[in-house]
Amino acid sequence: MKKQMLVSGGAGFIGSHVTVELIEAGYDVLVADNLSNCDMTCFEGVKQITGRENLPFVQMDFCDAAETERLFTDHRIDAVIHFAGFKAVGESVEEPVKYYRNNLESFLNVIESARLHGCGNILFSSSATVYGEPDQLPVTEEAPRQPATSPYGNTKQMCEDILRDSVKAYSGLRGIALRYFNPVGAHPSARIGELPRGVPNNLVPFITQTAIGKRDCLSIFGNDYPTPDGTCQRDFIDIVDLAKAHVFAIRRMLEDKMEENYEIFNIGTGQPLSVLELVNAFERATGVKLNYRFAPRRPGDVTAIWADPARANRELGWKAERAIEDTLAAAWAWEKHLAGE
Repeated sequence: MKKQMLVSGGAGFIGSHVTVELIEAGYDVLVADNLSNCDMTCFEGVKQITGRENLPFVQMDFCDAAETERLFTDHRIDAVIHFAGFKAVGESVEEPVKYYRNNLESFLNVIESARLHGCGNILFSSSATVYGEPDQLPVTEEAPRQPATSPYGNTKQMCEDILRDSVKAYSGLRGIALRYFNPVGAHPSARIGELPRGVPNNLVPFITQTAIGKRDCLSIFGNDYPTPDGTCQRDFIDIVDLAKAHVFAIRRMLEDKMEENYEIFNIGTGQPLSVLELVNAFERATGVKLNYRFAPRRPGDVTAIWADPARANRELGWKAERAIEDTLAAAWAWEKHLAGE
């Protein structure tokens, strides 16, 4: 019998790409989402890519304990990949209670229901934001977590702690936290990608929306950082590469290959790229000239951060493979698909 994965928040950007990779790796997938931050566009795209017209979908809110319990009662679930949560850094600063309530309560309900129903494998979608402004680069998993610069980042740290403590307390429970760096791009089919509501919070949708004419100009925040070209450096990881890491992590849990019951992995390329270098790579990949200007620094932006992915390469057998030009070409194809071109 095929193992069944529950992907909470599976209709969103990362969840939809992970769902594709899980299906292509031979797993059954149950997608659950309350659609508060997305619509069915990417879920429909997943069905097209995988040919799974009957892919199960449950519209529900994981903050509702009874609904979460019912989901685990009604379905046999072998592992949970938890994405359901609010994710806008700026909004979390303005509405901290909303973020703490949603992001913590939903995860607590998932862990409790999984535990009670004998589902011992929980993979948490964490973030490199937990490292703050790191003391040393590249960042290893041993780097100390810095005080979070936003309630969003704090919920990532707190959920990691909740998972670590739950695994320690409850026998039969195992957990992996994947700390993502900067996921970018879209599926090569251009059927799923990043679909921001309103003004994008992330750089690449801003780039593609400027390129297609939805936005007049791209603002690059800060060109006076102590980096080679003055703009921030990040570790931009292709969304499909990132999605594949989840398959390797799930396999590690299901095949009892974990060395400890709670493990953490950095998911990044290990290669820093500045914001200006990313803009130049987009222009090379697409032949489209971008209208951009430099703007003052944004509060809370770290100067530079990139991963040391050696542990994930070694322990998971996973490695980032796609070139940044291919990633940006896929993001551009997705933007044009949305525009009907």
